[in-house]
Amino acid sequence: MRILIVTGLSGAGKSVALRTLEDMGCEAVDNVPMSLIPSLIATEEHIAHSLAIGIDARSRDFSYSHFQSMLDSIEKQKKHKIQVIFLDCDDNVLQLRFTTTRRKHPLALDRPVMDGILHERELLAPLKDKADVIFDTTEWNNGDLRSAVHEYYGDGTVLLSLLVTSFSFKKGVPRDADMVFDVRFLRNPYYDNSLRDFTGLHEAVQRYIEADPDEAVFFDNLTRLIAPLLPRYLKEGKSYLTIAIGCTGGKHRSVFISEKLAGFLRNKEYKVDVRHRDLITLS
Repeated sequence: MRILIVTGLSGAGKSVALRTLEDMGCEAVDNVPMSLIPSLIATEEHIAHSLAIGIDARSRDFSYSHFQSMLDSIEKQKKHKIQVIFLDCDDNVLQLRFTTTRRKHPLALDRPVMDGILHERELLAPLKDKADVIFDTTEWNNGDLRSAVHEYYGDGTVLLSLLVTSFSFKKGVPRDADMVFDVRFLRNPYYDNSLRDFTGLHEAVQRYIEADPDEAVFFDNLTRLIAPLLPRYLKEGKSYLTIAIGCTGGKHRSVFISEKLAGFLRNKEYKVDVRHRDLITLS
């Protein structure tokens, strides 16, 4: 099991790095008392994937001597590969981040933010010297940091997970949708009595919708729009993306187009789940 110790200055991106590692399949824990970490690792021996542990100056019983003792205890077991990741950033940029978000620095208490930054930097200096990887986020946004973590620790697979969901506009647009497309302009099987009780999962309904001369043009334009955007979302650090396709009842047109779009995206080697939010399948 690979153990990643994630540490660094407050405001430099430790939480973002931990969440990114978690999205990549690591089990992530934060602010564990250092004296408990060897016990935590001992209980995780049955887990094959990586464990990411967040440590900083706020951690209970934090000190460099405790940090080194913890590493020595783990290394003596000779069962785990350990790497220390340190998140660094320019002091003035850290100060700007805290003042912009109106957050208090955890070590500043009632003193100026810069006092807390300088004190924390002094406390963490030995950990930085011990680090295997240092990410300097001075000129980075969250997406840049996520990309860097993926570059160092990813396995080369596509990391963007997609959900394509159909829905009924009558019941509202899905709140978690990143992209929303309206297919109510397509011919509606609801008005064909022989198709009304079926759904977009049925072949007869699919043939009916595909017979609309605008369906093929729309779907071609839809895929031309979406396909080049997905790598950009991935580059910005997005791990999950929801594409919502809506029609009037959420039963025919949106279901069919959602299934068709999911098939197209799977052929592009994306991981795709499909959900039909408002579909009621009749027995």
